[in-house]
Amino acid sequence: MKLCWTAGSACVNGLQLHWEETGPAHGDPLLLVMGLGGQLIHWPDALCAALVEHGFRVIRFDNRDAGLSGAGDRGVKVNLPKAWLDARFGRSTPSNYTLYDNADDIIGLLDTLGIRRTHIVGASMGGMISQIVAGRHPQRVRSLTSIMSSTNHPKLPAARLDVLWRMASVPRARSREAVIRRSTAMLNRVGSPKFPTPAEYRRALAGRAYDRAFRPEGSFRQTQAILATGSIEPLLSQIRAPTQVIHGLADPLLRPACGRRSAQLIRGARLELIDGMGHDVALPLMPRWAELIAANAGRA
Repeated sequence: MKLCWTAGSACVNGLQLHWEETGPAHGDPLLLVMGLGGQLIHWPDALCAALVEHGFRVIRFDNRDAGLSGAGDRGVKVNLPKAWLDARFGRSTPSNYTLYDNADDIIGLLDTLGIRRTHIVGASMGGMISQIVAGRHPQRVRSLTSIMSSTNHPKLPAARLDVLWRMASVPRARSREAVIRRSTAMLNRVGSPKFPTPAEYRRALAGRAYDRAFRPEGSFRQTQAILATGSIEPLLSQIRAPTQVIHGLADPLLRPACGRRSAQLIRGARLELIDGMGHDVALPLMPRWAELIAANAGRA
């Protein structure tokens, strides 16, 4: 299916948020929330097309500090090693914003688009943001799907050491080719061993993302926001929407225990643990994700 995207920009909380939508205008709205450093184009058209075939009006957008949306820089210096230690030991840490601000961005975007209630799907950091939205604004969320995400509790298992080291290392080269190599190498490290995405697709997407908006400082501020937010577990008991948690048993970044914890704390949540799925948007899994999202939305 060839998708026809309508694009726009909304002024929300003093920032411009760039968004796109496709699908039937009168279909049930379904909002996709991307993770750390991701842009709206990182939601594959294959997934979006499958959701449109289920009748959804699909909306994807760039989080603050990503893609074509505004910067979340409020002048707070980013010190990720210190922020990580503060988070692990339950200490507060300064930040330019927290994931609660990202959740407020979503509510503002929905208001601008005239959407009273929506299905919401979040991946990784986007899953945490989506859980916050569903917990703080239950009247706005029809269903929630949280994919390869977490409750952000500091006692949950840490990422595999080599992945942590790779994420903590500051890239020196910023040329297009160097960024493509680094991005694809990271995806190879955290990706789904049983559901490999073609290397040429990853390289093309990394190049497209670089050309559209290369914003490493924004990714640092997003990481700082995750660490400064702390545990979102107190909110999860407030979620009323039917919830589907999807997590990979081979996830080396947010371990399976992270997804299990969300499913444990959200009333009536369904948990789908996928053997061989890592921490990536793996193309071979898009039909399965679409079916799980649609089935969960049907529970609303």
